[in-house]
Amino acid sequence: MSDVEVAEQIRVRGLVQGVGFRPTVWRLARANGLRGAVWNDSQGVEMHICGEKSQIDRFCEQLLLQPPPLAKIDSLNRHPTDQLPHQNEFIITESRSGDVQTGVVPDAATCDACLKDIADQENRRYRYPFTNCTHCGPRLTIVEGIPYDRINTSMRHFPMCDTCEAEYRNPGDRRFHAQPNACPVCGPRIWLSDPSGGIIEASATGEDAIQEAQHQLAAGKIVAIKGIGGFHLACDATNDDVVARLRERKGRYHKPFALMAKDSRIVREYCRVSDEEERLLRGAAAPIVLLSRIPAALAENVAPRQATLGFMLPYSPLHHLLLAGMETPLVMTSGNRVEEPQCIGNREATERLQPLADLFLLHDREITNRVDDSVVRVMEGSPRVLRRARGYAPQPMRLPDGFDQAPPLLAMGGELKNTFCLTRDGEAILSQHIGDLENLISYQDYLKNLELYGKLFDHRPQRLVADLHPNYRSTQHAGNLADELGLPLILVQHHHAHIASVLAENDWPLNGGKVLGIALDGSGYGDDGTIWGGEFLIADYLGYQRLGRLTPIPLPGGTQAILQPWRNTFSQLSHYLGWRQVVARWGDLEPIDWLNRQSVKVLGRMIEAGVNSPMSSSCGRLFDAVAALLGICRQSISYEGQAAIELEAAASHHRNDDLAPYSLQIHEEQGSFRLDSATLWPSILEDLHAGRDRGEIAWLFHLGLAQSLSQAAVEIARLHQLDTIALTGGVFQNKTLFELVSHQLQQAGLRLLSQRQGPANDGGLALGQAAIGAARSLISD
Repeated sequence: MSDVEVAEQIRVRGLVQGVGFRPTVWRLARANGLRGAVWNDSQGVEMHICGEKSQIDRFCEQLLLQPPPLAKIDSLNRHPTDQLPHQNEFIITESRSGDVQTGVVPDAATCDACLKDIADQENRRYRYPFTNCTHCGPRLTIVEGIPYDRINTSMRHFPMCDTCEAEYRNPGDRRFHAQPNACPVCGPRIWLSDPSGGIIEASATGEDAIQEAQHQLAAGKIVAIKGIGGFHLACDATNDDVVARLRERKGRYHKPFALMAKDSRIVREYCRVSDEEERLLRGAAAPIVLLSRIPAALAENVAPRQATLGFMLPYSPLHHLLLAGMETPLVMTSGNRVEEPQCIGNREATERLQPLADLFLLHDREITNRVDDSVVRVMEGSPRVLRRARGYAPQPMRLPDGFDQAPPLLAMGGELKNTFCLTRDGEAILSQHIGDLENLISYQDYLKNLELYGKLFDHRPQRLVADLHPNYRSTQHAGNLADELGLPLILVQHHHAHIASVLAENDWPLNGGKVLGIALDGSGYGDDGTIWGGEFLIADYLGYQRLGRLTPIPLPGGTQAILQPWRNTFSQLSHYLGWRQVVARWGDLEPIDWLNRQSVKVLGRMIEAGVNSPMSSSCGRLFDAVAALLGICRQSISYEGQAAIELEAAASHHRNDDLAPYSLQIHEEQGSFRLDSATLWPSILEDLHAGRDRGEIAWLFHLGLAQSLSQAAVEIARLHQLDTIALTGGVFQNKTLFELVSHQLQQAGLRLLSQRQGPANDGGLALGQAAIGAARSLISD
């Protein structure tokens, strides 16, 4: 005997719009003999469904087990209703408005089905560079509002032809309600132009703009390409002359260029690729993946003095068509002048990139939101997001137990590698990478994105959260906004936020207790007014206690010490050994002779008088000091972290665990631990004097620093009866150091927490700020 027919209202929340969710519901409902309707609204997807209870149970189970590829179901709630559907079948109805509670799906790489379409000469989308479906294509980069319907995207400027409209209306078609749906008849178009805007026709009969761009790239031209979330500058990565020309034009003399190859087979000609790295390259997010470089396989100028190359695979039909037939990779670097954000508009690009590019491959689909390429590195077998942008943002992260009742917050992030974070209903929405707010254009983009996210998520914060540093633009904006809106402003110490971001990502409950956090970075404003950056903090979401640090050393010249690593070398050697003694004993060494010919007397007087020489416990500056002594980026750096990155590259070729490492001394003073470099510098200087290989010295520094950090952590954890360590901060993006410390702490029986979804660098600060702000709000309320 069959069950009695019942009706239910079913609400699904999560990333369920623009991913083919309603067609999946429609298909499963019909397969289970159910009738009713499904629609999008501002909270997600809702359905009114009727049938036997066993049929509805089976339908719900199948929906949870077989969602569309890009969907992410956070909750499925069922409520009985007495109202039966009027219709005798299951249908899809139009979207409804209301308070926004749903999410926006990240942009997704082209799916296999769409790739087949553009490769099929009989298909009407043959070689069409804007082909997409509900399983792939642009999302965040074109959206202007919620619900995610065509009218709320930049595709509203392209009315669909009858054939595309039929696909869009057919629930059985994979392009049903694919908002960017288009074809050559009705959709965006592409063209190639010179810097003055003149159209360049294809030189070969029957070819198109993309094929002509291929010819121009092969001939050594630099082409500005309008992609999904911004412009790239592309050139032949195997042509030394054009790579050098691009560096000169862009003013990017040392920072590695990203690369794009048509498939992973070509990537393997230049790098070692693990199974996990292959999965990342081919995944829907399609990030830049940092891979171990095969020596001498590619021009050195692509990534000078690097042990890694950043590769990505084509992630849009345009990229696939451009790379088709190419057996070598392209440089695919951001389309901007140095330190500026990517261009996104045609006019903006032709004006700002005219001195950089020979040609422009343009299209007329507006990029509504600038979104950079994401960057990922596999460390200790797991992917670690170094820059969270295209393919990942703005996918929400569920906050741990205890945060469900926290009020909505807006966390403003830091000054460098800025992201911001919204919280609502127990989840955190971390923005895409914005960049360094010291740059005016980036700051303007930051303000634009704050407004956009407020609109997309109908977010009305009840509190604002910002970094403790009074001179950060994000903190200053937070103060102004708090005054304007009459909202409380919560200030959070930089390294506390780093540690809280690890806890939040690792589902550490609000009442989960304290951990020992090791936060290593370049700089962060300490609560004592000095610059921190090598910290051992016992912390939870509500507070922290500083129980360890690297010995604070003066930064002669302040910011200049960040830009000129040799100043840190001089400061370290002067502090521990005395400069006169250094010159007397090791003055015949090239680095000491070089240093002694700089303005060291002036710097010495500055340090002695405490003039523009702030004290800093920064681990990043320690790396700079060692690198400069070894002749790496001694005089200056051209991008953040250059000296440390090149020092790691030097060490990577000389790994030998049997060698005796350099070590730092650990001092305990009234329960507080301090690590100093008193024995490090004589050891390095003596080894240089003996002619030891500088790469081997770099390795011994990494090994010794890791052992010293681990030893101090074990002692602090034992003293305070803690069993969990959180590793964070930009220095831990150093794979060598991270894996050494991680291995040693786990060998000591300690539980390790680290970041995967959010960056360990300042791109993850906002998540930690938001978690701390939420915790404090819950306590105060």
